Amino acid sequence: MLRVFEGESRPMSVAFAKEESAEAASETILPARPISDRINLVTEAGLKMLQDELARAQQALDAANVLEDVNERRRQSAVPLRDMRYYAERVRTAQLMPMPASNEVVAFGHTVTFERDDGRTQTFRIVGEDEANPSEASISHGSPVAIALIGKTVGDVVQLGQRELEILSIS
Repeated sequence: MLRVFEGESRPMSVAFAKEESAEAASETILPARPISDRINLVTEAGLKMLQDELARAQQALDAANVLEDVNERRRQSAVPLRDMRYYAERVRTAQLMPMPASNEVVAFGHTVTFERDDGRTQTFRIVGEDEANPSEASISHGSPVAIALIGKTVGDVVQLGQRELEILSIS
């Protein structure tokens, strides 16, 4: 590729342009975010979150692409490119789950309160992997706790490793 630089009367090979080495350039190509092989169940809020994150990544990539400096453009676009690939795949594979019709049996989307055998009571909503946040009282449908609870009813005692959990309520 040849470029004509300001003040130059003849084209100059990009080999003479000031760019980082190939090794440094490859450092701006980030490995893919891991994607679970578990079915990608989502709530309405989870699907919206995935779509919002995809839009945010696209905006960040658009902002990076207007940068003049090729090296800075590479650096600024690395994370948005990786995130766009991840969120595009998560939106593509998302399976929107309706809210459970009944509170009789624990299912995806339910909020479950249970008592541990040590006397602690906890409440979690069972949601998709990307929207799970235990500090905000939500857990992934693929977590050991959710797997143990799904399909059970109020009063059931489930085994979770060495611990027991008794289901107190489903909503």
